Amino acid sequence: MIDIRKLKELVRLMVDNDLTELNLQDQAETVTVKRGYGQAPMIHAAPVHPSVALGATRAGGDEEAGSAAATPPPPPPPAADSEAGLVAVVSPMVGTFYSAANPDSPPFSAPGTVVSTEFTVCLIEAMKVFNEIKAGVNGTVERVLVQNGQAIEYGQKLFLVRPS
Repeated sequence: MIDIRKLKELVRLMVDNDLTELNLQDQAETVTVKRGYGQAPMIHAAPVHPSVALGATRAGGDEEAGSAAATPPPPPPPAADSEAGLVAVVSPMVGTFYSAANPDSPPFSAPGTVVSTEFTVCLIEAMKVFNEIKAGVNGTVERVLVQNGQAIEYGQKLFLVRPS
C-alpha cells in the first residue's frame, strides 16, 4: 500500500509541473497517477452540407427552394494540385507556433524567404520550452500555413517550400 503522504506529494508535483500522467515503478510497487479528463471522444459522421441541412429543416410548401437546397454545389478542386512540387515542413510535436523569437522581432520565415536545411523557420513552445524548428530542405518558402500563437498538432503542415 502506498503511503498517502507520498501520493499527496506526487499529486502536488503533477500540479506544479502541469503534468496529466505520472508513472513510477520500483521493485516493491508501481504507481500510475492521472489527473484531468482524457481526450473527448471522437465522433465520426458523414459531413452535412449546410444547404442540405437547411432544406431538410424547412416546413413543406416551398418545392422550388427545397429542390435547390437538395442540389449541393460542386466540390472545390483538390488542394493537392496547388501543392504540386512543394515540400511541407511539418511539426515534430504538439505545441504553440511562434513565427518570431519575440513580438518585436521580424518572423523567421515568410513567403519568399530562401531557406536551407538547418535554417530555423519557427519556434514551437511545448511545456514551457521553446524548440527551434529547422526547414529540413533547401528552397524558398511559398506559403505559411499557420498563424502566430496558433496551437498545432504533431505532423501538422507548417510551411510549404519550393525545393531548389
